[in-house]
Amino acid sequence: MIDSRTLVDDEKALVSRRIFIDNEIYEQELERIFARCWLYLGHESQVSNPGDFVSAYMGEDPVLVVRDSRGNVNAFLNTCRHRGMRVCRADQGNAAAFTCTYHGWTYGNDGKLVGVPGYKEYYYEELDMEQWGLVPVAQVSSYKGLIFGTFDANAPSLVEYLGDMAWYMDFLFDRTEEGVEILGGVHKWIIPCNWKFAADNFAGDNYHFGVTHISGLKVGFLRLGQAKTLQTTPGDGHGIIARLNPNVDERWPAEQWPEANAYMRTVEEEKERRLGSKVKDIDPGVGTVFPNFSLHSSPSIRVWHPRGPDKTEVWSWCFVDKTAPAGVKDAMRLNMLRTFSMGGIFEQDDGENWDRCTASTRGFVGRRYEFNYQLGLGHERRHEEFPGQVADGPTEMSQRGFYRRWAEIMRAED
Repeated sequence: MIDSRTLVDDEKALVSRRIFIDNEIYEQELERIFARCWLYLGHESQVSNPGDFVSAYMGEDPVLVVRDSRGNVNAFLNTCRHRGMRVCRADQGNAAAFTCTYHGWTYGNDGKLVGVPGYKEYYYEELDMEQWGLVPVAQVSSYKGLIFGTFDANAPSLVEYLGDMAWYMDFLFDRTEEGVEILGGVHKWIIPCNWKFAADNFAGDNYHFGVTHISGLKVGFLRLGQAKTLQTTPGDGHGIIARLNPNVDERWPAEQWPEANAYMRTVEEEKERRLGSKVKDIDPGVGTVFPNFSLHSSPSIRVWHPRGPDKTEVWSWCFVDKTAPAGVKDAMRLNMLRTFSMGGIFEQDDGENWDRCTASTRGFVGRRYEFNYQLGLGHERRHEEFPGQVADGPTEMSQRGFYRRWAEIMRAED
């Protein structure tokens, strides 16, 4: 077992390149992080009716999230107990039961084994059906419609796990009484990069924007405006970037998005009634819930699914306020598509960076030299009104928090 303390120097803010390419470290991540942390599985709007299901992953384990016929939301390993074939190969749908296409074992939408070909003739009715249902995810819980799961039955509750990050998430997912819904399906694409490059970027890399995305900024794909940014580290590896004293016209210009601009002004009033007066002072824009769930005000949410030390499968969804007018929902969808989606101008910039960063770690000599995460080191502070540690302007505070938590969990026995 590799000691993570030799890989992350928290005091000096140095991180070994090995954690982005070493296969032994990756296998340890699957065991220590993805088999124990709370991971995003789907949204309640995707499984609103009995029998509704969505497919997901927890690390490299395929998972089926389903609302059973009694109305309960559960999650199971999406693998037949007989030979391991997927029992469901669709992204989402509705089903009363799932039948393995290899040997025909059938499971109810509550995970119970309900049918086995040749049960009487070949198993002589001796197979214990009660013992061979789908393997359940140990804990499944939701926060403001976002469904998470963990394989660790002894893990703390989801609310405890999110901690102060939940306060910032409310600004995006709980600003109206009806909450949000997923619009359309899922986008999936592969980036030849380590999953941590993507997660730590969304956790708080406000240093790269004016360099990496300069082309998109020059042609007007996004307005930075006059609002200042605040980097926030709520703790436990989570991180988020927010704008201070936000202006609706900067994010949704009236001349470009007139209906969305008018709607967001209305929402600001409702959000203040629901969440308090501080919503006028801060606008969370991009962040990561440790380890691999990220959010963006584009608006999109995504999961960075690990597919080996040098490959990440991205799953991305557009989310909108459930009660927003159809025109506003369409505007939000179009904005997400053109900026932060599989073909979005800013998304492609990021993917190229992460691809080349991962490739650079393959070299034998290069791996001798750590990555530097010292930007703003020692200048973090507590805010009087916002939870967590904060820093003004570009800083790598959240990345330091991300890798500090990564190292803690990697060496922890529980």
